[in-house]
Amino acid sequence: MSTTCAVQPRVLIADDQPDLLDALQLLLKGEGIHMEAVMSPDAVLTAIGARTFDLLLMDLNYTGDTTSGREGFDLLARVQAIDEMLPVVVMTGWGSVDLAVEAMRRGVRDFVQKPWDNGQLVATLRAEIEGGRDRRHRAELEQRELAEARRIQRKLLPSSMPQIDGWEIASSWQPASGVGGDCFDAIAFGQNRLGLSIADVVGKGIPAALLMSNLQAAVRAFATDAAQPSELCQQVNRILCGHIAEGRFISFFYCVVDADLGTLTFSNAGHYAPILLRANGEVERLDFGGAVLGVFPDSGYEQGRVTVGAGDRLVLFTDGITEARNTQGEEFGEERLIELAIQNRVCSAPALQARLAQAVEEFTGGRFQDDATLIVMAAE
Repeated sequence: MSTTCAVQPRVLIADDQPDLLDALQLLLKGEGIHMEAVMSPDAVLTAIGARTFDLLLMDLNYTGDTTSGREGFDLLARVQAIDEMLPVVVMTGWGSVDLAVEAMRRGVRDFVQKPWDNGQLVATLRAEIEGGRDRRHRAELEQRELAEARRIQRKLLPSSMPQIDGWEIASSWQPASGVGGDCFDAIAFGQNRLGLSIADVVGKGIPAALLMSNLQAAVRAFATDAAQPSELCQQVNRILCGHIAEGRFISFFYCVVDADLGTLTFSNAGHYAPILLRANGEVERLDFGGAVLGVFPDSGYEQGRVTVGAGDRLVLFTDGITEARNTQGEEFGEERLIELAIQNRVCSAPALQARLAQAVEEFTGGRFQDDATLIVMAAE
């Protein structure tokens, strides 16, 4: 949809020549374009920080007798940091066209030469104003759609984790880009049995979120009290193989916890092996199963069974946790996650989950490069 200039455009013009600014003021006023004039880079930044403009028309040099454009390039970067959607047009003399071309490589939309042709200048400004308004409008629509998609996706995930006798469960889900491909679910089979799943769809954003919703629907269709984890993996894999785009796949883990028997039965389809932390500090990894989902339609899956008892802790996670990086590029890593879990193994499920999640957030400075899901189960 094209946005017209029915609302009076607001243009910021930056140049250190008062006569030039006066001439532009007269020209643009007659064209119905509101103009604000500033004469220094600092004044540009102050104005943009205080108000929204439809366009910035700026010179590249502000210090007398300078022609390098360095001031303008520095100002351009700082403007883009404040408002990356603001269209910028530069003014340049005949001898500095190369500077204008370099500025366009850095994100400037167009340039006009001094002295300019009034008709051509106005046409250029109007075209960039309308284009900028269209881009802002589309960006706003995308942000609204992304927010709605995230709301819908969050609704598909458990709003609260069901509990079974003798166990606590806590979870966190952090998409990297509003929506994501991480998925988890918990299904209670009475007071003493629970099915728990965690998955990671390769990729991010809307495509991964759509595939995640298909996975979740398939898991809920087959996750019954009688279904064995290996059988569930095989059935879900067969369905996904017929409806998944080439190059996509899903790592998946599913287990059934039986509080009466004190057992955990599981099958791991290529997912990061969950950490079973014993009360005495020993660690077991639950990696028995088969290949990732969505690649081999006839893939078979094995399952394992372990006993669980009071004081044991189960930690499930996606790669957004262990592959999270700090500012030096170092990964958080599985060893660090295991060590922290051992140190805090006497904590309740909510407390342990919170401490692990906080450690990852502090490690990364709150910057997650991938979707990050963390689930903790604790046997009381």
